Amino acid sequence: MIAWNSTPVPELDGTRSDITLFDTARQEPVLLGVRPEHSLYVCGITPYDATHLGHAATYVAFDLLNRTWRDAGSTVHYVQNVTDVDDPLLERATATGVDWRDLAAEQIALFREDMEALNVLPPEQYVGAVEAIDWIVPVVEDLVARGLAYPVPGTDGEPDGDVYFSLDACASLHEDDDARWFLGQVSHLDGPTMLELSAERGGDPTRPGKRNALDPLLWRAARTGEPSWPGGSLGEGRPGWHIECSVIAQRFLPAPFTVQGGGSDLVFPHHEMSASHAWAAGGTPLARHYAHAGMVGYDGEKMSKSRGNLVLVSRLRRSGVDPAAVRLAILAHHYRSDWAWTDGVLEQALTRLATWREAAGRATRADVDVIRERIREHLANDLDAPAALAAVDAWADGLPAHAAEDGGRQGLTDVVDALLGVRL
Repeated sequence: MIAWNSTPVPELDGTRSDITLFDTARQEPVLLGVRPEHSLYVCGITPYDATHLGHAATYVAFDLLNRTWRDAGSTVHYVQNVTDVDDPLLERATATGVDWRDLAAEQIALFREDMEALNVLPPEQYVGAVEAIDWIVPVVEDLVARGLAYPVPGTDGEPDGDVYFSLDACASLHEDDDARWFLGQVSHLDGPTMLELSAERGGDPTRPGKRNALDPLLWRAARTGEPSWPGGSLGEGRPGWHIECSVIAQRFLPAPFTVQGGGSDLVFPHHEMSASHAWAAGGTPLARHYAHAGMVGYDGEKMSKSRGNLVLVSRLRRSGVDPAAVRLAILAHHYRSDWAWTDGVLEQALTRLATWREAAGRATRADVDVIRERIREHLANDLDAPAALAAVDAWADGLPAHAAEDGGRQGLTDVVDALLGVRL
């Protein structure tokens, strides 16, 4: 699958900073270290309702990490998936009378356009679940053969052939290894909370025949009216959600890769289960670190299709809003915080963008050096974009009214573009 286009990132002078990032699994900030290479996997969209502000905030957040690593001289191997076949997509297609493939293609194209407009650097590999099925099937077959997965008999009209992962069997693997996986390693949640979230987020904890109520689906047997693919010894069907990301990440990235990223709603069950699959399949952790972006609401409420309050990047663009202002509005909130989109948030971002563009014409070369290092300092501290924006604001507010004599405009625009991804 093809990702989106991007313009070259300007190369900057000066001292590069290492970065401290809050690790969800460790529940503390960690120093990632200066390395020649870093690797990043950010879970992609299920292609419907793309691209709402929650999506955009997540990808802008990890774009900051990508840019900070690159600024420090690291080569970044970045992979993102697209869950282009899954229950929510099929349900939306049925409800709207659209072929699921057409809906997916339309929404993926829209997402690409939005990411390009928001100046988000594209992944090296952009992989759909459908194109990964041939890689997933042998992994699931191996897990079944090793007693780490099992079929569940059909009940109440459900067919035989659904295959589930055994969390208990996985937990007993490599017990002498200090790095072994255990349930709760990523989320640190208790059992009742896990059960509740599993039911809310695509799991089926009440399914009869499962060995553990939390065991996740690896392979869904073919149902009438649903798309399916050959699954070898598994029979016709399609993969579960968590195994998709685990297999794609392990195919293209080191084991373990540096950072697994996504929204905070993916901590459990998705990232917890993806980590379990990787441990069972390869005996190595999926990722060294886990980082998560907060949720975005609208005027104090949860943003959702059912409430009719989704804020879509494409609609903002069509209404004439500069994508740079949308990106600034997102960056005004720390990536780990939950926040709400309002008209006031957008107005503040538009004012900030206009102020920065005007001030850039009066920047001196000395100003560029100072702003560059201040932004680097703040981004190195757990991607503190609000502090970085405040530093630029303070500089712009303190500028003399007369024009600069040594013209630092290009340098200033390069700094803001390279580090914050904002096009002035």
